[in-house]
Amino acid sequence: MAAAWLAACDSYDTFTTDRSATLAFSTDTVRFDTLLATVPSATKTLIVYNHGDKGVRISSVRLEAGADSPFRINIDGQDLSRTTDNLATDFDVRRRDSIIVRIEVTMPEEATDSVTTVSDRLAFRLESGIEQTTALVAYGQRADFHRAWVVTADTTLRPYRPIVIYDSLVVAAGATLTLDAGTQLLFHEGAGVEVHGTLVAHGTLEAPVVLRGDRTDHIFDYLTYDRLPSRWQGVRLHPESMLNELEYVDLHSGFYGILCDSALTDTLKLRLNACRIHNLGGDGLRVKAAMVEVANTELSNTLGHCVSLVGGSSAFTHCTLAQFYALDANRGDALHLTNRGDDDTYYPMRRASFVNCVITGYAEDVLMGAWFENQDYEANYYFQNCFIATVPTDDPARFVAITYDDPKSETASYRNFKLIDTHNFVYDFTPDSASAIRGMADIPAAQPWPLDRLGRSRLADGAPDAGCYEYVPEATKP
Repeated sequence: MAAAWLAACDSYDTFTTDRSATLAFSTDTVRFDTLLATVPSATKTLIVYNHGDKGVRISSVRLEAGADSPFRINIDGQDLSRTTDNLATDFDVRRRDSIIVRIEVTMPEEATDSVTTVSDRLAFRLESGIEQTTALVAYGQRADFHRAWVVTADTTLRPYRPIVIYDSLVVAAGATLTLDAGTQLLFHEGAGVEVHGTLVAHGTLEAPVVLRGDRTDHIFDYLTYDRLPSRWQGVRLHPESMLNELEYVDLHSGFYGILCDSALTDTLKLRLNACRIHNLGGDGLRVKAAMVEVANTELSNTLGHCVSLVGGSSAFTHCTLAQFYALDANRGDALHLTNRGDDDTYYPMRRASFVNCVITGYAEDVLMGAWFENQDYEANYYFQNCFIATVPTDDPARFVAITYDDPKSETASYRNFKLIDTHNFVYDFTPDSASAIRGMADIPAAQPWPLDRLGRSRLADGAPDAGCYEYVPEATKP
């Protein structure tokens, strides 16, 4: 028995210099996309395999660019960057074993604002004299960085390069912050926008204004952090903030979307047009005792409510409220209406109108409310030509020309839309060709909004769809 054990041990410790004995790599190219200049990347892993029956010795591992390389390598616990020429020696890879390489990079500051590329090769020289390499490639872009930024005078931001916010961005009372088309605001963890003055965003279909987290890397190969919620805070409109207007804004991956604190309901607090507010760890749009107008807008996939209205005066036209949040079954409603505040304060709901809207999600009831019950309370809500996944109501005064989805069909919500991919967190709430959403919108109410959020004609076929997206056959899409 001892001799057999020794033979096995000897076999395990046998190394070869045969030039046919080579290494295999988990990938031939390690890519980083797209980084912010001067900000260290997350760590990527390269696995180096020896699939042979004998061990292989690596004489050296080096970065071909030497000390000038922007990449940092740790191989089997040794940090190449601690050497003057990014080179380490003497590694053993036993038979049918592997070693781990950790790779990071920091993109240098470039003179140009366009996306730039840096590359290098990681070279493994074997004891046999064979050299094998793996490519390293990183894409990056310059960015402007601000910490605890307070805007005290009227200011316009233009899309020269991404703007990264640490701690907070505060718009002081009396000041207006304007975001031109294509502006990107990237928020570090814990940062958000606090608006005491006015926030205005002038995005376009081709160049939306983007508000998102600042992580550009992947949590898995198929999934970026940008598709996950709660990467930053969100936008808060304080009580004194009025006349905020956002058009073609993509706001996602925050703890919440937009919170509207209580204000006078006879003055417009917020207007949203052609926006997308999605993928959030709290409420998408929460309005407390304020006046808002929302049109042509998607509010979707939130751990809290997609839309929460606490009193106030609100009007929604051609909006899609879709509650398909996949990370927690204890998610909120697509739409929650109430005149009762968290502290049991009464907030009269003077108006909450929904025309040509889609209000749907996983639950059998996606539209819920909670009310003070007395003869003086105001709860003036109204739905017309909407598609609603909820229990049908017999109240003809509040629900007019409504199409109700089948709450008992597990596939009902899925079959209505072009794509619901809960694995990759990719969603397209354009109606499917056979969807009940198609052709049910009120034409006079659609006429002020002849194009959907993606610029497709609602009126061309004479039968506009509910929601912010219009079904268009592939052959006729612009």
